Amino acid sequence: MKRKLLTIVAVAVAAMMALGMAGCSGDKNYVPEEKSPQIEPPAIGESGTLRVGVDTGKAPLAGIMESNRAIVGLDVDIAAAIANELGLKLSIVDVGSDAASALAEGTVDIVMGVNQSEADGSFWVSQTYLPTGIALFSTNPDAGAPAADSGATFAAQISSTSAWAVSNEFGAGSLEAASTLPEAFSALRNGQVDYVAADAVIGLYTAHSQEMDAYLCAMLSRVGGYVIGASSSNADLQSAISQAVQNVTSGGILDVIERKWLGTTLDLSAVPLTAAAEGSGSGAASQSSDEQQSSDDQLDPDAEGTGAQAEQDA
Repeated sequence: MKRKLLTIVAVAVAAMMALGMAGCSGDKNYVPEEKSPQIEPPAIGESGTLRVGVDTGKAPLAGIMESNRAIVGLDVDIAAAIANELGLKLSIVDVGSDAASALAEGTVDIVMGVNQSEADGSFWVSQTYLPTGIALFSTNPDAGAPAADSGATFAAQISSTSAWAVSNEFGAGSLEAASTLPEAFSALRNGQVDYVAADAVIGLYTAHSQEMDAYLCAMLSRVGGYVIGASSSNADLQSAISQAVQNVTSGGILDVIERKWLGTTLDLSAVPLTAAAEGSGSGAASQSSDEQQSSDDQLDPDAEGTGAQAEQDA
């Protein structure tokens, strides 16, 4: 497997924290406290560095910038925050879709972007750090979940799991298949359809990239989530990662990262379910996982521009 390696110092999140604190205190010379390493080998493979595996085929979780080939994305920023919590530098490794092998071979210490529903028990997984699921978007913030007989129309990327979910619940005649997800959102903007169906994370990123006011109004599947994986035998690292994720979440850093990439914080707990999602059971959340495959060179670290990444089945 070809694996791309990018080593960076985990300062991006510290810089965001510095800006926030400087804004509150008026001290423009604020420098975040340098933390001592909280974990050492053999719990990690390299002293002073956390090696994190990502899949650059899962934009906006991770992708490769066309301009400089840097690996960027939600997972990269969250990994930087975790490394900062642990007092470590960060090494990002593109492990593709084979997270289990990367952990087993010791190429990385942890992997990110693992869909909770797809974890097969071959390695330990953390609590959810980012929720996901098939969502419906509308230009009306009060649209809510449409009924099956409402006559609502939907746009979704052709052959995606979202398109299948729409056809399954509302009928094939209600669906307008789009070549790309941005095309689907353009149809929504122009009033050609009532809703766009897309993975929650990808949909929010695409709408934000297009500077479009699109509201996540319902879920076509039950909410799942992304988790972090580590070796099942590495109890020290498991404990450290769990605490770091808790600190990043409770300290508001995760909110900052979500707003950067998605334009909003990501809380799906209160989003209503459609009737089919209500009766589907917890397994339906896994249906969104195939829709993370995206064009690497179209990922924007500032969540601006065309937002032309694709939502498609693997």
